[in-house]
Amino acid sequence: MRKCSLWTFLPPMYSVFTAVGLWVVYFIAVEDKKITPLDSEYRRNGSRFPPYISIAGNAPPASCVFSQVMNLAAFVGFIIGVLRYLQLRNRVDKPWLNIGGLVAVSLACFGMTLVGNFQLSSDEDVHNVGTSMTFGFGTFAVEFRHYHFEVVCTDDREQPLSQSETFSEVPEYQTDQL
Repeated sequence: MRKCSLWTFLPPMYSVFTAVGLWVVYFIAVEDKKITPLDSEYRRNGSRFPPYISIAGNAPPASCVFSQVMNLAAFVGFIIGVLRYLQLRNRVDKPWLNIGGLVAVSLACFGMTLVGNFQLSSDEDVHNVGTSMTFGFGTFAVEFRHYHFEVVCTDDREQPLSQSETFSEVPEYQTDQL
């Protein structure tokens, strides 16, 4: 039987709990008639707005839940970023990309705290800067396009071989399979 570390489940659980938290904010705002439901036509009559998450988290009590969700998401996202940095620290050919990824996720997480704590109606400029930071930095596509990863599954707890050891053990007649 294969053993998985419980840390493996941190990123998917982070995504699920953040999404659930944002849906809770949406339902609170709909219940308080701060935004229109998704299934209704948008009509702006002064008190009901389209169902944007920033507008849903604009007024209490939804704003309190929104702040908590965003702060917790920022904290856990930062932890995931640090763990990913530590995981790749000794395995990458270009360490500056790994450091850049850590800086980017740190800035994105800081942006999440700005989005959660500065509501759109109270300080739109800071809120929009936080939104830009969150969505401008939260992706690793630029960093990871330069990497080549190989998943190695084993039944034992030994450390996997380094890339140089793996290449040295490949027989000569199998060099085309690298």
